[in-house]
Amino acid sequence: MALTIGDKIPDILGIDQDGKELKASDYIGKKLVLYFYPKDNTPGCTAEACSFRDNFTALRKAGYEILGVSIDNEKSHKKFIEKQQLPFSLIADSDKKLVELFGVWGEKTLAGRKYMGTFRTTFLIDEQGIIQKIITPKEIKTKEHGQQILEIK
Repeated sequence: MALTIGDKIPDILGIDQDGKELKASDYIGKKLVLYFYPKDNTPGCTAEACSFRDNFTALRKAGYEILGVSIDNEKSHKKFIEKQQLPFSLIADSDKKLVELFGVWGEKTLAGRKYMGTFRTTFLIDEQGIIQKIITPKEIKTKEHGQQILEIK
């Protein structure tokens, strides 16, 4: 069963680009933007990450910390962060534990071809680690996603 609004997120989130274990308890007292994206260095994912980068100061001022998640490995994340100058961590969910737990892993179709992949989804989590809002793939505008979150009341 996928996590949904009102659920507490697990404490152990995963390993970031530097091999450091990230925990939800590290973010207690802060709001968290936990965003899942398909792949490092692809056009939509780069636009989304850069939107968070460009709105980073405003998001922090609004009380948010940002964490990105994809199934890419630590090395890929490190390169992506350096290339795009991202001021936040990315979780390397290579074993697909988080994408499956959050219910964002499933069958996708591109040009008539079916494959398994990550659905671009964002979870807004409160200061106690409880999911408050889920922004679905159809709602996310990659180039404006950081601003979209700032406009949520």
